[in-house]
Amino acid sequence: MVKLYHGGVYLVNGTDIVPESEEGKVKAVTGKAVLKEEAEKGTMAYSILEAHNTSGDMSELRLKFDAMASHDITFVGIIQTAKASGMEKFPVPYVLTNCHNSLCAVGGTINEDDHMFGLSAAKKYGGIFVPPHIAVIHQYMREMHAGCGRMILGSDSHTRYGALGTMAIGEGGGELVKQLLNDTYDVAYPGVVAVYLTGRPQPGVGPQDIALAIIGSVFQDGYVKNKVMEFVGPGIASMSTDYRNGIDVMTTETTCLSSIWKTDEDTREFLTVHGRQQDYKEIKPADVAYYDGCVYVDLSTVKPMIALPFHPSNTFEIDDLNENLEDILRSVEKEAEKIGNGRAAYTLTDKIVNGRLQVQQGIIAGCAGGNYSNVIEAAHALKGKTCGNNEFSLAVYPSSQPVFLDLVKKGAVAGLMEAGAIIRTAFCGPCFGAGDTPCNNGLSIRHTTRNFPNREGSKPGSGQMSAVAFMDARSIAATAANGGILTAATEFDCWEDIPGYNFDQSVYESRVYQGFKEADHEKELVYGPNIKDWPAMGALTDNIILKVCSRILDDVTTTDELIPSGETSSYRSNPLGLAEFTLSRRDPEYVERSKAVDKLEKARISGENPADLEPELLKAFDALRKIPGLGDIRMEETEIGSMIYAVKPGDGSAREQAASCQRVLGGLANITREYATKRYRSNVMNWGMLPFQMDGEPDFKVGDYIFVPGIRKALDGDLKNIRAYQITGGKVRELKLYIADMTQVEREIIKAGCLINYNRNRKQV
Repeated sequence: MVKLYHGGVYLVNGTDIVPESEEGKVKAVTGKAVLKEEAEKGTMAYSILEAHNTSGDMSELRLKFDAMASHDITFVGIIQTAKASGMEKFPVPYVLTNCHNSLCAVGGTINEDDHMFGLSAAKKYGGIFVPPHIAVIHQYMREMHAGCGRMILGSDSHTRYGALGTMAIGEGGGELVKQLLNDTYDVAYPGVVAVYLTGRPQPGVGPQDIALAIIGSVFQDGYVKNKVMEFVGPGIASMSTDYRNGIDVMTTETTCLSSIWKTDEDTREFLTVHGRQQDYKEIKPADVAYYDGCVYVDLSTVKPMIALPFHPSNTFEIDDLNENLEDILRSVEKEAEKIGNGRAAYTLTDKIVNGRLQVQQGIIAGCAGGNYSNVIEAAHALKGKTCGNNEFSLAVYPSSQPVFLDLVKKGAVAGLMEAGAIIRTAFCGPCFGAGDTPCNNGLSIRHTTRNFPNREGSKPGSGQMSAVAFMDARSIAATAANGGILTAATEFDCWEDIPGYNFDQSVYESRVYQGFKEADHEKELVYGPNIKDWPAMGALTDNIILKVCSRILDDVTTTDELIPSGETSSYRSNPLGLAEFTLSRRDPEYVERSKAVDKLEKARISGENPADLEPELLKAFDALRKIPGLGDIRMEETEIGSMIYAVKPGDGSAREQAASCQRVLGGLANITREYATKRYRSNVMNWGMLPFQMDGEPDFKVGDYIFVPGIRKALDGDLKNIRAYQITGGKVRELKLYIADMTQVEREIIKAGCLINYNRNRKQV
């Protein structure tokens, strides 16, 4: 059972939940009058945020982190941006892992060229470099850097180490650049929601099952959006820290800002096993702590779960799915029709065989699935059994070489291989379409982190479509042992016999470059031919005119739709090269439309008349000049940019390229009803684009213009009512836009044109 409290709650003595509406009961328990303002300071989140805040004002946080982490899809762009902004060295431990573009299979040498760039940057600026196949980013940070009371910032959305007492946040690269320049992460104090755990999981129920039960309950109404999830309650003690890590990493899929867990002796044991006992301290709420909400989870009631395509929140109990196969699968097929949009078809009901669902592939991998205890449990389920020699296949990716090494020593790897499973190295590819793409019309069951449309690597534009459903490693192994017939782990009786883990750091000592505090400025960065600098971007003008280049009315637009993952990741060190893929899965004509608008702006900057290239632009300005009060509007002084409208963009990955690709194509703004995540909105602002919002349905169409007068002055105001004008076919109507709260620095970044420009301007002053 997962229950949501509607309204604030008090947690008393770490065990008793008292709704705010009954706060008089707090005094009855404690013998003291309760002050909400003081109780708000009793959360674990408050104490950690206070220790890292530099502003002196807890309502407006200015945070500095203890360490940072990036992988090889993101670190080149971050370092290039920081270098262009004047960075001299890495001021905190900065870990560069190579777990995303690990395979050198696309574009010749470009992936390995990025790796060599990363190593050279670690030497030049004093960083930590983890070579390919050694560890996935989050497992390495758990093993080597997360500690009680710390804060870590990562350029991957699943940066979550709450089960180790670390508040970790996944953000776009611009926020990491700020830390590299000794600036701060600026955010209003977030809401904090208790996740109260009681009971203990049933045998065969794994961390992914618990995570999916929570995600399915909180995602749709944004219950924890941009808040901190604080895990408390007696149920924590029923789970090992390795198990807790598997739940914690999936909190990203709730759209929360961060997470933190009460620590205990098992946390201490985890850190001790990893040679870091000194990084343990007890973290728990105060005797009375106030929370903005509460997610109550009775762990004993959670059953094996499945999240069907095309989102981790599309959750069902496996037993319920098996009882209602046709009806539930048909609803997914209807969603697939929208996604395929006539370019590709996808079916599930044809996979029903003798009343059971036949799947084509199983994957246990990455920061969520490849943990030691998950793989051990999967090996137990498959001991003496076989995956069969039919269409079903199983691949297992241990999350790090130390985990892999201990699994080998304990015989788990041999048992899995004997059952027909393929064992691979530490690699995040199955999570974002760079490895083990299923067959066309195939269904893959995975213990990974995200199952958005086509994220597994299929290409509807080429007539291909496959999909992913999420399950825990235990149920995946049970399904594998049943020849690919969907099977809940609770149908087996082989669970919870997990031998103690032995961490052997020798792999890291042999291969990881440890360069923190050893910067050598004489070293040169090693550039491959695909690694390019960011193109120049101009400062914001007083007036702007936007051309609508895409209009997306889906309820949510993911970052995978804004810039696809998979093989396109190999081009992320080449801003203009990658930009060619922008919206390619969602709106293939967007790139050419945006490029055409960029030509108009380039003509304006060079002193030419952009209306010579686009006569409609002249008609738009003629119509605007007829509006009383607008003054003398000059085309040569008005910046021209492209714009996309999406109802709720930015769910999913932290990748800044979802915004930067729009910007390098001439993008100047997004207009939305709301932003799915803070991190995407931050990316939009760090790349100099205006994060407009509007109420109601837009009636502008692709090709229409939107004129915003006095935008620089508006950025100095309250942002609540920004006057704009929609121009459609020579007719003008007023449009009301607004921008949610922005810090002063964010306003100045947009005025400067992007974060790089802002930092260069500061350096020149």
